[in-house]
Amino acid sequence: MIRWNLSIPEETDRSVRTFLARNGGRKGDLSRFVDEAVRRRVLDLTVSQVKERNAAYDQQDLLDLVDEEVKAARAGRS
Repeated sequence: MIRWNLSIPEETDRSVRTFLARNGGRKGDLSRFVDEAVRRRVLDLTVSQVKERNAAYDQQDLLDLVDEEVKAARAGRS
């Protein structure tokens, strides 16, 4: 595990801690909450970047390419 030193607004801290306490929060829940939130945000940003990068391409062409690659991967497994 890695330790982070973060500075966040007091209102955010209070909101998260109140939410966790209302839901039976236990030791380590704040770390798990932050970890999950960061992972989701990274995924959202990654998806947005991929969508933006692929916006110039025809959607059906992309779907066909994905289908071809999935079929090839499955054929290689057999």
